[in-house]
Parts: sequence; C-alpha cells; structure tokens
Amino acid sequence: MTTVQTNFETLTVTTKENIVTLQLNRGKANPINRQMISDLHNFFEQATQDEEVSGVIMTGKEHFFSSGLDLKQLYAMNEEEVREFWIAFMKMTKVVASFPKPLVAAITGHSPAGGCVLAVCADYRIMAEGEKYLIGLNEIPVGIVVPKVIFDLYAFWIGNKTAYQYLLEGKLMTPSDAKRIGLVDEVVSADKVLKQAEEKMEDYTNFDGETWSISKANLRGGMLEGMNFDNLDEILEPMLKQWWSPRTRSILKMIIASLSSK
Repeated sequence: MTTVQTNFETLTVTTKENIVTLQLNRGKANPINRQMISDLHNFFEQATQDEEVSGVIMTGKEHFFSSGLDLKQLYAMNEEEVREFWIAFMKMTKVVASFPKPLVAAITGHSPAGGCVLAVCADYRIMAEGEKYLIGLNEIPVGIVVPKVIFDLYAFWIGNKTAYQYLLEGKLMTPSDAKRIGLVDEVVSADKVLKQAEEKMEDYTNFDGETWSISKANLRGGMLEGMNFDNLDEILEPMLKQWWSPRTRSILKMIIASLSSK
C-alpha cells in the first residue's frame, strides 16, 4: 500500500501493483496553474520517498496532455506573484526531471510549451496519433525567454542543433514529426496510449530498481547539473524582465483574448 497522497486538487492518483498512474486533471485542457505546480512538486517528492512506488505513468485527458502554462492566471499576476510562479515552476521541473524511478509520459493529445516541459522530464514518451495534435516549445514567439536549463532538457532528447533551431522558431510538431526527431518514442492510436505506457513501465520495472535508478542518475548527470538552482534569481532575471515588456504583454493579451473567445 503506497503512502502517496491521493487528494490533490489538480491531479488524479491511482495505484495498481506499485505503479502509480498520475492524471493531470484541471479543466478540459489541463492548463498548468500555481496549484498544479504545487501538486506536481509534492506528488513527485512523495513518490520518490515511497518505497512502495516502483514507477509513475503521467497522463492527461482526451485531446490534451496539457495546454501549457495558464496564461490567464499568469497575466493577471503582479511582479512578485509572477516571480514566485516561475520559481515554483522551475523547482517543480527539477523534482520531476530528477525523479529516480521510471517515469513514462502517456501523451493523450496537445502538449505545447509547459506541457512539453513535463513530457521531456519522462524517460519515455508515447503520444496519441493525429496530425491535429501538437507538441513542442513555442515560448519565444509568445515573448517568453527560454532559460538554458529548459534548453538542456529539450536538447537531451533531440540534440543541441535541432533544439536550438526549433526553440528559436517556436516550432510545434505533429506526433509523427515529433517521433521522427526523437521527441516522442511511440505514436499509437489514442485508445492504446495508456496500455502502451503500462507495457513500457512493465519492461522498466522488470529490471533491478536500484541498478536502474543509479544508472538513470548517471546518464542524466550532465543535464541535471544545470538544475542546482543556486543562482535561480540570476537565471530568471532575463525572463522576468521580458515578461513585463510592452510587446510581450501585447502578445499575451491577444493570446488570452483568443482563448477566451473559444
């Protein structure tokens, strides 16, 4: 019996034979707000410490893994609130990326921006097929400065050159294109995403857990070094400065107006 908390406001937690399925559960599109950041941080800290948890499958809802950060909430925040939001987001990302046990992302649909950041924290990604679905990091066209630690996490999977170009272009990819460059590992029909994730998790948990975890830490060592965050204020300073620029605010306002009209 696991001791991981199950009553999160934005997450649904179910456990079967020491494997936890973690469903992002906030509205239709799972936008990442301050509460979800806190819930994810707390869940992965608990799952790390819980010896009964062998692995985690992180999934979303029909058509959406996560639409990314909740821009409506972010736009309405004052300077200190925005700063605290980004600090919390970066620290949560570190906790998820550092998770020592198997983590498989079952990507059920759209996964841009912050949704993609969550996905690339995983060890393996399975995405629902459908050319309408998009995944990638599109922050720069929105006016958001991308910290190097996010670039490093992205480049860990798709290589420096591709990550560099795709980030600067804000490129979003279909599942088939994402698989072609290695951003996702499998593309299957939507009704098979979770089943494939469970099968992959079974493969991982058949190995000796300690050997697997130590090896994972070794293989991710270089990427995780940039997440010591002793200089988090320095990392975030360019992002926070740009966040309040008139052009970025104008772009965000237009995006929010478009979202509100749907």
